[in-house]
Amino acid sequence: MAGDRLSWAGLLKWSLSYVDGAGPSRAISACWFLVAPVGSEEERRWLAEAVERHMMVDVVSRMREIALLMSTPPAVLEAQGITHDDIEGLLSELQVHVESIDMANDLHSVGGLVPVIKYLRNSNARIRAKAADVVTTVVQNNPTSQQLVMEASGFEPLLSNFRSDPDLTARTKALGALSSLIRNNTPGVAAFRLANGYAGLRDALNSESARFQRKALSLIHYLLSESHSDCSVFAQLGFPHLMMRLASSDDSGVREAALGGLLELARDTTLGNRSLLAEHCRLRWLLRRRMESIRTMTPEDLDAAREERQLVDSLWIACYNEPSMLRNEGLLVLPGEESFEQPPDVAGRFFEPMRQASARRAPPVERSDPGDETGGGMILLLGPAPDGGSNSQTH
Repeated sequence: MAGDRLSWAGLLKWSLSYVDGAGPSRAISACWFLVAPVGSEEERRWLAEAVERHMMVDVVSRMREIALLMSTPPAVLEAQGITHDDIEGLLSELQVHVESIDMANDLHSVGGLVPVIKYLRNSNARIRAKAADVVTTVVQNNPTSQQLVMEASGFEPLLSNFRSDPDLTARTKALGALSSLIRNNTPGVAAFRLANGYAGLRDALNSESARFQRKALSLIHYLLSESHSDCSVFAQLGFPHLMMRLASSDDSGVREAALGGLLELARDTTLGNRSLLAEHCRLRWLLRRRMESIRTMTPEDLDAAREERQLVDSLWIACYNEPSMLRNEGLLVLPGEESFEQPPDVAGRFFEPMRQASARRAPPVERSDPGDETGGGMILLLGPAPDGGSNSQTH
């Protein structure tokens, strides 16, 4: 791994900097520490802190080198024999470095953020996809970098790639980056609404890619849970019908995420969505069909379908105000399982990388209902998509 080579080189350079030639030095102890840890607790602590400081300097220097290379005109890179594979490799290395929130926030100051955003418009689909991966890592659970990306006009190419990139992988990666960018980010959510991002989500649900569908459903679940106004717009744009169709998907993750979205709509009692769903004959038929399917499962399959069982039961109760067949027949909570008052956070698990990063990143600031700040702008979402959806790409 490139990161491993960088670390060893940095440690050697740091060790040699402590050798003055006059006699034994702490550098020798440092090298011996790597092989057979010895010495006092104070020496161990000193070594760990010194290595960490030096490695941080090395990483920043390496990020500057990558930023400089990515800022070089494509024609010059090509003349020097730099290939698309080389650029993709640099982006992969950069993604590893920015996993630290400090390095992520330093990416802009070392001149690397703008080149990464420019690569979102690269002619090579793999580079566009990898650049979106880097943006995802930079902004996840990171309000500072979210603001920097918005200010650097990173939202526009991500939205364009999400909605119209000819490469499905690049579209999916762009959607993942958008989800990370606008999560707990009021200006980002507002920009997504005004740019008719819902049209892209609708297209994603109509795609044949289960992965693309799961990512779209995850973002839908977040938007529904954050704002009553979004519940109204999703209902008006026909999303309940799409989610009902996906609730019968062969992919269990898609099924569960679709059921979770329908449950969020059913819980929004202020706008009549519960009545709308309850009166939909297809939903009643769908839930009964899912319950019949669950009844015939083997014990192993029942255990794997635990989340789906909880969601089907909760959605049935929310819409029809009566116990489901699963509850009546003892299939909701199997022996050895805990009873849930609330269904599991199904869509949230698709943001697991964010949750893992949250341990080392500050918790996001509490946000008010994003719909409160857009006012009557919701009407804009019901019109045709803007003409700026084409994906202009440069070499």
